[in-house]
Amino acid sequence: MRSGNTDAAMIDEALRALVARHRSAEVEASYTAYDEHPLDEPDEWGDLASFREAAGRS
Repeated sequence: MRSGNTDAAMIDEALRALVARHRSAEVEASYTAYDEHPLDEPDEWGDLASFREAAGRS
């Protein structure tokens, strides 16, 4: 505990840390999904790598 901090300030700091950790986990989960399905993996609509290449030519 830091001396001189009010209870409210400590709660605010703890909530900020919790939200930051949660957001970090969300971002990590998003990147994990991309690792599981690479950019050039085709699906029913085609693949994103080909789309990006075609869009870059237009």
